[in-house]
Amino acid sequence: MDSTWTERLVNVVDVEATCWAGSQPPGAVSEIIEIGLTVIDLAAGERLARHRILVRPVRSTVSEFCTELTGLTPHEVDQGVSFAEACQLLAAEHRAGTRPWVSWGDYDRHQFTRQCQATRTPYPFGRHHTNAKAVFTEAYGLRKRPGMAQALEIAGRPLEGRHHRGEDDAWNIAALVLHLSERGVWPATVEHPV
Repeated sequence: MDSTWTERLVNVVDVEATCWAGSQPPGAVSEIIEIGLTVIDLAAGERLARHRILVRPVRSTVSEFCTELTGLTPHEVDQGVSFAEACQLLAAEHRAGTRPWVSWGDYDRHQFTRQCQATRTPYPFGRHHTNAKAVFTEAYGLRKRPGMAQALEIAGRPLEGRHHRGEDDAWNIAALVLHLSERGVWPATVEHPV
């Protein structure tokens, strides 16, 4: 594959993590349970592929609240891979270490950083990350940063799939990134220290 092709591809990532209606149970930590990833071609303006990695939590369980929010059940995520295996998949199969990536806000990037540090797992992503929520907010001249569903509404785009499902959210965020790119307001990726 020539370098022009790879430079125009971007990974759009959205994670779901264990969560609770109230406070965290003693000893539990919020852990990634689903990684949604959509590959987009910025130059062609297309969503090329969508992927889903289920991740088995170790220090927490999927609460009833979490299942209601995400649709993910304890049994389903127990069939997932370990967090370390998920990070290896991102690096090996999705070129996460070299391909620029995007998320809606900085939560996903910070959650990966925290969980990688806590588990001593190599961070799978490179330094080129763009916060699509910040770009959208600036492009539309908004005072407050909207959630993904609200941004889709503002952009006149449909919500495809289930909100708070990593795979579907990554797909929808990818549509917003392409929308911003079509408007000519998508920036070059931003480098962050790892």
